[in-house]
Amino acid sequence: MARRLDPALQQRVDAFLDAKGLRRTKQREVIIHAALTTTEHFTADELWEMARKIDRTTSRATLYRTLSLLVESKLLREIDLGRDQTVYDPNFNESPNHNHLICLDCQRIVEFEDTHISLLEDCITRRLGFQPASKSIRIEANCQELKKTGTCKARKGHA
Repeated sequence: MARRLDPALQQRVDAFLDAKGLRRTKQREVIIHAALTTTEHFTADELWEMARKIDRTTSRATLYRTLSLLVESKLLREIDLGRDQTVYDPNFNESPNHNHLICLDCQRIVEFEDTHISLLEDCITRRLGFQPASKSIRIEANCQELKKTGTCKARKGHA
């Protein structure tokens, strides 16, 4: 689902690029726009397809360099969803404490937040003498839709 790039995010991008002494090239801007205007998780290949819909000249090399910059600037987060590939999550800017529930049947990803989990994480880390720098909870489960109905609307191309 595409949206407009938030002006505050654009300012953070501009400040980061300025601090690194990097130019604002058309390809870099296209990739940044594609990455930061979606609410969906994506792989590098999926981002490349999104960017190429905007500008066919977008190169993979620029894509990978820009992805690294977005992760370094903390505008994008690499996450492990257990699929043996790097997935990027653009939603930590708006919701920095969310977690992921992944359906083992249809691979649907549901983001969630819970104050009880945040409290528990805080209690555990303090008790063990740690100050968390980041956290990630991934719960893998089977959704009830497939079990109840025998089909799952999120299950693309699976029997």
